[in-house]
Amino acid sequence: MTSVKRAAHTNTKKVDLKFVIDCSNVVEDKVIIMRDFEKYLRERIKVNGKKGNLGTEINLSSSATEIVLRSSVPFSKRYLKYLTKKYLKKSKIADYLRVVATEKGKYELKYLKIYGDEGEEE
Repeated sequence: MTSVKRAAHTNTKKVDLKFVIDCSNVVEDKVIIMRDFEKYLRERIKVNGKKGNLGTEINLSSSATEIVLRSSVPFSKRYLKYLTKKYLKKSKIADYLRVVATEKGKYELKYLKIYGDEGEEE
């Protein structure tokens, strides 16, 4: 019998992910401050089990109304939603806002529709 040597197969797929959080409705009404939200995400995002360790794998940038996260390592969109909801709770505005996925790589902060007691007289 001859032994067959196989080359070591390394799975080195390059992952390029882009996630966007659109805060335009909320920023126009001055409910949140983008600089504080970006700082919160920078401090809380975990890479390799360590908080605040973005390194070169993850790039977080913000404009006047959006936060853009680019990642070269696998990153969960759901984790970004989780951190956004945690920020809303910390800021005590989670009762008025919700995080909605509008596109594949995009979240948007929207106001909750609160129905009043109008027209409900007996």
